Amino acid sequence: MTIREWKFEDILTLSQLEEQCFSNDRWSYRTFANCYENPAFYGIVAVDGDEIIGYAGITVASDSADIENILVAERYRRSGVGSKLVKELIKHARKKGASQIFLEVRVSNVPAMCMYLKYGFVGSYARTRYYSDGEDCLVMKLTL
Repeated sequence: MTIREWKFEDILTLSQLEEQCFSNDRWSYRTFANCYENPAFYGIVAVDGDEIIGYAGITVASDSADIENILVAERYRRSGVGSKLVKELIKHARKKGASQIFLEVRVSNVPAMCMYLKYGFVGSYARTRYYSDGEDCLVMKLTL
C-alpha cells in the first residue's frame, strides 16, 4: 500500500467510495472538486495496486488545521490504512506550521475515536444533533 496526493482524476472514484461507505452526510463529487481547487486543502489517497482503498483530507489555515474527512474501504478497515492516513495528515500539518489539529467524529464511531486517541487527540466538546440523522459528534483536538 502506498500513500500519495490526490489527483483530479481520482475525484470520481473518491465520490463513489463515499457513496459505498456512508449512508448519510456524504461528500458529493462537487465537494471533492471544491476541495481539490482549495490551495489550503491537502488530500491524500491510500492505494493498493491500482485500487484506491482510502482517502483523507486536511485544511491548514494559519496555525490551525482541520481534518475534513477520512475514509477507508470497508474490507480494508482495521488493517492500518486509517492510521497511515492520519500520520500523513499530522506530518503535513506540522510542515505547514499548524500548532493544533481539530476533527469531528460521530459519537458511535468508537474504532475511529480509539485510533485518534492513539495519536494524541483528546475530546474537546460535543455538538448535539450535528449530523443529518440527529447523531452527535465529538470534536477532538491534537496539540502539536
